[in-house]
Amino acid sequence: MRVIVLGAGLLGVTSAYFLQQLGHEVTVIDRQGAPGAETSFANGGQISVSHAEPWANPSAPLKVLQWLGKEDAPLLFRLRADMRQWLWGLSFLRNCTPARTRHNIEQIVRLGTYSRDTLQQLRATTGIQYDQRTQGILHFYTNQKEFDGALAPAEQMRALGCERQVISADEAVRIEPALAHIRPQLAGATFTAEDESGDANQFTRELAKLCEAAGVQFRMGHHITALREARGRIGHAEVTNAEGRFERVHGDAFVLAMGSFSPLLAQPLGIHLPIYPAKGYSVTMPVKDATKAHQVSLTDDEFKLVFSRYTSERGGDRLRIAGTAELNGYNRDLNPMRCDAIVRRVEQLFPGAGDASQAQFWTGLRPATPSNLPLIGNTKVANLFLNTGHGTLGWTHACGSGKALADIVSGRIPEVDFAFQGLRGRAPSAALVPSRTAA
Repeated sequence: MRVIVLGAGLLGVTSAYFLQQLGHEVTVIDRQGAPGAETSFANGGQISVSHAEPWANPSAPLKVLQWLGKEDAPLLFRLRADMRQWLWGLSFLRNCTPARTRHNIEQIVRLGTYSRDTLQQLRATTGIQYDQRTQGILHFYTNQKEFDGALAPAEQMRALGCERQVISADEAVRIEPALAHIRPQLAGATFTAEDESGDANQFTRELAKLCEAAGVQFRMGHHITALREARGRIGHAEVTNAEGRFERVHGDAFVLAMGSFSPLLAQPLGIHLPIYPAKGYSVTMPVKDATKAHQVSLTDDEFKLVFSRYTSERGGDRLRIAGTAELNGYNRDLNPMRCDAIVRRVEQLFPGAGDASQAQFWTGLRPATPSNLPLIGNTKVANLFLNTGHGTLGWTHACGSGKALADIVSGRIPEVDFAFQGLRGRAPSAALVPSRTAA
């Protein structure tokens, strides 16, 4: 089949790669000039199966109330006259029950483990390089209550096969000596040796090159304006090319992988996606003192920050710190207070490790669902498929999602047991069968 992938971020490019591997003729369309130029550009860099506890959990409602109005809060609801935001918020609260949290953790761990395995297989097959590190991920806690609250989710993850081990503060410092500065403040930690880190943007662009070499076409600088339906199928996508000319792009199947912008294209088709943009921030700075900088990828759960380190001839030795979430519509303005809060936390934890005077700030819109579960699979439109809504775990889930999506488009049963849209644990009877509206 001729498959049109809408979006050239991590999810779009991994979808294109695995679709091409199954023999499809693939075209990728994106408004940016290069792949991975939006949400995949400067994220936290973690392949973190261990980061499976969703934002929506039993402790979240009280925290959100405490954080309201605080410009540097880890999760900031900037209330707007926006019905989509309010509906998303209500659904978020419904997902904060213990039962739903356990269910969502199970789904996130299953997809994450499968995706990490798929990435490792892809790396072994292709030799792709992206400043990757395979030293695990260490979650550390400077608040006893936060540490105590992490124990039950960690136990559930271990039962699901994610070896997130609870360790002492001393063991955390042994694994990552850069934490010695805050040893008196450490309440405890967890460590997942199988987790990884790497530059998501570099991975996306290198994988796109492999796709092009295999025959995938990329139409960059093309703004997608609409999907046109006729008799229950998408007939074509309407785009404006880099020169401003209107075009129609025809295909047998279409994959919607446009992150936070996916609902805007789906809604005119009567498909209401529970996705709302969660603006995340990142700081990238050169390493100033290598002896003080961390080697292992870290997660600061209390402040909702992740820390990775990239070392290469191309980019030099640099730190990437990312996280927090601001629900403020499609606004992408940098908030200086939130940027300063990240730099301040880095200096508290690792004073002198990075050169803050050369810090580069970035913000991107992460496509968040209330449950933290991505939307992968069929829609009620027979030849329209979803691979979107991955929130903070797009890099973690990218390869598994792309491979599973390629299976679904091809009429195959995905290898991972996940709550795919429209499948409900069964294989489609044909490659392009109609299914329920994603909601």
